[in-house]
Amino acid sequence: QVQVVESGGGLVQAGGSLRLSCAASGRTFSVYSMAWFRQAPGKEREFVGAISWSDDSTYYARSVKGRFTISRDNAKNTVYLQMNSLKPEDTAVYYCAAGDRKATVWGYEYDYWGQGTQVTVSS
Repeated sequence: QVQVVESGGGLVQAGGSLRLSCAASGRTFSVYSMAWFRQAPGKEREFVGAISWSDDSTYYARSVKGRFTISRDNAKNTVYLQMNSLKPEDTAVYYCAAGDRKATVWGYEYDYWGQGTQVTVSS
């Protein structure tokens, strides 16, 4: 089993920045990719970005590309989501997910999920 725990959410004004962290523990040797998803009230969960652990390749949703950056600290088994130029429409609960296969935009491909962290962007 792999456990993932998100942290770093909060309230920020539009145009501001936040950095989310996702720490993986347990059988981390089986993790091949990690991703961020988000879900706003009344909306479906959507893909934000992902990173492959084999070569640190990153993938982003169009809505966040150029504003959000995913990075990884190998020693800490932690993935970060740096969010800049935040907009009110970025308000959502952000979830971290880990999987044992290549990074993908599909949530069902990830086996392990965190509890989520709230990000609220005020206008």
